[in-house]
Amino acid sequence: MAPKVFYISDGTAITAEVFGHAVLSQFPLEFESLTIPFVETLTKAEQVKRQINDCFITTGERPLVFHSIVKPEIRDIIYSSEGLDYDFLNTFVAPLEQHLGVSASPVLHRTHGKANHGYEARIDAINFAMDNDDGQTMKHMDQADLILLGVSRCGKTPSSLYLSMQFGIKAANYPFTEDDMDDLKLHEALKRNKKKLFGLTIDPVRLHEIRQSRMENSRYSSLKQCRLEVKEVEMMFKRERIPYIDTTNHSVEEIATKILDVTGLERHMF
Repeated sequence: MAPKVFYISDGTAITAEVFGHAVLSQFPLEFESLTIPFVETLTKAEQVKRQINDCFITTGERPLVFHSIVKPEIRDIIYSSEGLDYDFLNTFVAPLEQHLGVSASPVLHRTHGKANHGYEARIDAINFAMDNDDGQTMKHMDQADLILLGVSRCGKTPSSLYLSMQFGIKAANYPFTEDDMDDLKLHEALKRNKKKLFGLTIDPVRLHEIRQSRMENSRYSSLKQCRLEVKEVEMMFKRERIPYIDTTNHSVEEIATKILDVTGLERHMF
């Protein structure tokens, strides 16, 4: 039976999930998880406590409970459950208070809430990524922080959205299609913003598999076409001296981090 895990917060629970996933990824096990955000009242906390206790009674194993709860009275109720508690905030807050010589002043929703000073900038970046996805328009390329290039289905869109959502980076992306292959060159708007260009490539066999699931047995998804497009685009990257990475074996998080590392773009942390 897969170990049970609860991610709990009086906010969005994003912090608890991120920390919890990072820790549990070190173990070669499958976990069954439940995320419970916005545990903001004593009543809701008692309900969650019952869920944790019921899980213990049903399985005979104490579930893992990762939480990032600001309110002490809510936190105490979760502590009193039958779960094995891992409290991320207090684990780090107390030592930091000692080191900094300043008492923490916890505020609910400060981390991911709208009151965060960078919220509007992040929304602007997300809207920009959506408006400038897949070469829909070339009018706003001068406003981009980054322009991702590559063949269709190599990971440009998810990478653009992740960069905008996580780091507030205005990322546009532009695809090279079958029609471009006979005379592959940069659009004028791309040439004008050459310092912002970054390429993504992918193994042709993996690209074939992805395209097959989208348009099975088509010219677009054929292995021959995939090989041709990848080869031509990689040659152009080298010819134009555009930095690029292979996305084949990387998650979107890893792709985004590699892009930031290579380009030196500033991360806007919220």
